[in-house]
Amino acid sequence: MKRSNALFILIIAICLYSCSQSTKTTDDHIVDTAKEQTQINTMLDSFNRAAAKADFNAYFNFYTDDAIFTGTDATERWDKKEFMVWAKPFFDRGKAWDFTSIERHIYFNKTGDLAWFDELLNTQMKICRGSGVLIKKDNDWKVQQYILSTTVPNDQLDAVIKNKTAVEDSIIQKITGK
Repeated sequence: MKRSNALFILIIAICLYSCSQSTKTTDDHIVDTAKEQTQINTMLDSFNRAAAKADFNAYFNFYTDDAIFTGTDATERWDKKEFMVWAKPFFDRGKAWDFTSIERHIYFNKTGDLAWFDELLNTQMKICRGSGVLIKKDNDWKVQQYILSTTVPNDQLDAVIKNKTAVEDSIIQKITGK
């Protein structure tokens, strides 16, 4: 009986240990998701600091060439080149935007070369949500898609809707032709 108890404890210990590891196995390699998550956290923090320091080249080097940026306004959906043109005046004046992550979640595909994230950001607009898709190119993570949205407390939503109705009805009409 003692031998079976020891075996049972060993099996439980192995299971607990293996469950605590941050790895994903694919057919051809093992992905250390804890390491990748650390690399992504560092990259996203550097990405945000580059904008805060108005470092145009550093900031846009975090994007893939075919990246898409979607901003808080319904009309703000740009490819990288369009976004660079729109953002350049902000960077040229020496101050772009200053976002600091206050909560971040990162997820990976099975092969570990694609990740997506969402985060709450402390910004000049108060709390915003940033989310996006990241692609690993060589050993670097790059932003393939970034979406910035403002948050609206539920008890304030009716007032916000009232304030934006005329502008956004016009946008809806323009897009749908109705």
